[in-house]
Amino acid sequence: MRNRPIPGSSGRVRTMTLLGDPLLHRACDEVTDFGPALAELVEDMFATMYAARGVGLAANQIGVPLRVFVYDCPDDDDVRHLGHVVNPELVEADGVTVRGPEGCLSLPGLEAGTERFDHAVVEGLTLTGEPVRIAGTGWFARCLQHECDHLGGRVYTDRLTGLRRTRALRAARRAPWARREGQGTPKVP
Repeated sequence: MRNRPIPGSSGRVRTMTLLGDPLLHRACDEVTDFGPALAELVEDMFATMYAARGVGLAANQIGVPLRVFVYDCPDDDDVRHLGHVVNPELVEADGVTVRGPEGCLSLPGLEAGTERFDHAVVEGLTLTGEPVRIAGTGWFARCLQHECDHLGGRVYTDRLTGLRRTRALRAARRAPWARREGQGTPKVP
């Protein structure tokens, strides 16, 4: 068996894009260059995700508006899923709808009960442009849907309604990391 390097072990940790940054609210661009810069981006994404103790990370969360995400996420049976997807498309999201706690590295320390389907399938490409299909259930299905939302310009708070949304956005405005008006950066909605 060949030894593979641990994803992210040669990457650099990048600054996280936080809620309120317009980059999180616009659709990302398709990847067209499958060269060394893409491999470096994915390596940096893994390094950043691990440093932040996350289970998934989209490229726009580190300021790069490209359709790429990485993951290292268990499913509900504690089976580990590890990988990346370039130009992902959520092709199936079905089954039971489950409201469960959901957080985001772009909203550190916050979470809210968010409805997601219990089954999801994503199709896309690898770093070398080979087709890939990833299916997940439970927690991993939630991760796949969450990361695809990011690449479409949505964060999980966009899925919340009513009092749940009001409370989540109030908590985000009060968070220590919240961007304030007058500091040259967008404020939290």
